[in-house]
Amino acid sequence: MLVLGALLVWAAYRRPPGVTLERERPPSGFEGGRVPLTVRLRVRSALPARVVIEDPPPRTVVPDTAPTVALTVFGEAEAEVRATLTLNRRGIHIWPGATLHWADPLGLFWRRVTLPELPPPLEVYPGTHGLRLPELLRPLLSEGSLSRTLGLDDPLSLRGVREYVAGDAPGRVHWRLSAHSGTLTVREPERTASSSLCVYLDLSHGGEVFVESAVRLAASLLREAGDLGLPVSVASRAGATPAGRSPEHLRAALLALARLAPQVGEVPLIPPVRAGANLFVLTSRAGAALVAQAMRARAQASRVIIVALPEGFYLEPGESPRRQWVSAPDTVRDLERQAAALAGAGVLVYVLRGDQSVLRLG
Repeated sequence: MLVLGALLVWAAYRRPPGVTLERERPPSGFEGGRVPLTVRLRVRSALPARVVIEDPPPRTVVPDTAPTVALTVFGEAEAEVRATLTLNRRGIHIWPGATLHWADPLGLFWRRVTLPELPPPLEVYPGTHGLRLPELLRPLLSEGSLSRTLGLDDPLSLRGVREYVAGDAPGRVHWRLSAHSGTLTVREPERTASSSLCVYLDLSHGGEVFVESAVRLAASLLREAGDLGLPVSVASRAGATPAGRSPEHLRAALLALARLAPQVGEVPLIPPVRAGANLFVLTSRAGAALVAQAMRARAQASRVIIVALPEGFYLEPGESPRRQWVSAPDTVRDLERQAAALAGAGVLVYVLRGDQSVLRLG
């Protein structure tokens, strides 16, 4: 009889109870941040059953309370778990499906099944530095608001014409009006703010330390530029995100940063940038190939800023001391020697040293 009863219990509880699971959480967050999580459960069972549901987050996300629920169900039962998640690492994290354990009321036969995954994945963007950008950096992000004396020429907005002055570009000459008046005349366009900010990351050299530093600096620049109302984009060898000032454009740029990984051995390739943009180039080595790419990009960009972060040559803000090499790599030394000539061509150079903050350039 006991064996027959056990077989009946085993057969009766072969099918799992019905479970409806809902997660309420932000779809994204920043590395090092904390976001709330609410897990709501509804369990239905025609027979009395013991139920345990485990809903562990991705390994790179740490909850302050384990999202686990244990219930005794007969008919229908509901439960809710609240927790706070600490986002430890950037990336696109797939949340695994919850695990359902169920058994008869005596706990004789336990079974388990994995519930389907619930989209969307959790997007964790690079963390930003808690330090404010120095005043030195702000002029590099924006040329100022629309005015008649500051900013970049806007060829689509004509302010007027004037007589030619030595040094004016030949392309500005108004030939028809000059022939009619007998005086060499040039067009004078309106001036506008810098059209956008583009941050290019050279990941062909450097390890994890450099990559994480570079993406955090890039995220800091993007958020600052967004506060200034500038269109933003991120570029790497794979291409560039669309430039724009909407939240969707900023999200696309931050998402590209979240996905970046080292590209050791790849040749640097700066994609075309928006005309008049300020281009930041973040690199570890700053070799000749990258400098040549930056010079070519200067033909379109308003200004190019090369920021060298030699690995083992600087510390992050608040970082515990680690080994510091005596000097920067030879490529960075060569870059410093070329700084004056590059500045004359509109390419500025900054090299981080010692325990300088990544956001205290120069």
